[in-house]
Amino acid sequence: QVQLVESGGGLVQAGGSLRLSCAASGLTFSSYAMGWFRQAPGKERESVAVISRGGGSTYYADSVKGRFTISRDNAKNLVYLQMNSLKPEDTAVYYCAADRGIATIKTPPSSYDYWGQGTQVTVSS
Repeated sequence: QVQLVESGGGLVQAGGSLRLSCAASGLTFSSYAMGWFRQAPGKERESVAVISRGGGSTYYADSVKGRFTISRDNAKNLVYLQMNSLKPEDTAVYYCAADRGIATIKTPPSSYDYWGQGTQVTVSS
């Protein structure tokens, strides 16, 4: 069965950095666009960053542009989210997701085929 497992979350001070990883198994990883989403308490799940199947195209939410970088390693079935200059408003549960279609930052959560369980990121002020 398909599994997406996130890791790398934690508690960090404002201005700090974290790198999230998502390990995929049970699917042809290179056939899926991958996205990172986040959901804060009381808020809707929002798309943060998306990367195309081959990694040639990336998309970011305006709120993270210039601070976050999404990348992938198709040989290792991994997708990463490097988060720099973190702010308290980045605090949320972060999820990775796989979409067998073409995904951009505007692709809604409902379009994604598989989801991980999430990893908590907390940024203290």
